[in-house]
Amino acid sequence: MGRIDKLTNLTEKEEILWQDRRRYMGMPISFTIYSFTQNKLYYKKGFFNVSSEEILLYRILDITFKQTIWQKIFGVGSVILSTADKTTPVLELKNIKTPDRIRKALSTLVELRRDEKRITGKEMIGASGHDHCGLDGIDLDGDGVPDIN
Repeated sequence: MGRIDKLTNLTEKEEILWQDRRRYMGMPISFTIYSFTQNKLYYKKGFFNVSSEEILLYRILDITFKQTIWQKIFGVGSVILSTADKTTPVLELKNIKTPDRIRKALSTLVELRRDEKRITGKEMIGASGHDHCGLDGIDLDGDGVPDIN
């Protein structure tokens, strides 16, 4: 097995915890896909000309939830991420289902990754505004079974 094959196998082993498409009128009919794993957030858009972005979760500085009246009617909302990533300083996960649940899950994962890497700094202190009680058992898909332990 070549070096490239070994690297590909390493990246394929990481489980996708959440994935959704940008929705129009509540229906997932776009070519914009958002997803995240325990360590990274992925953003892919396009059909003929495809672009893809990958952001390490510990680089997310701020997470905001936004829902207009039209988004509320169609059961979607947006999560806006401010990051320390040079190519994507702001990323908006537009028109996704359960945006507040996704915001909370991302916030928890971001804090866990920062703690793991022992990242400190003025911009990181208090970024999510929660203590570390009850981090286990986050249910992303609402099926009653914790998806993140």
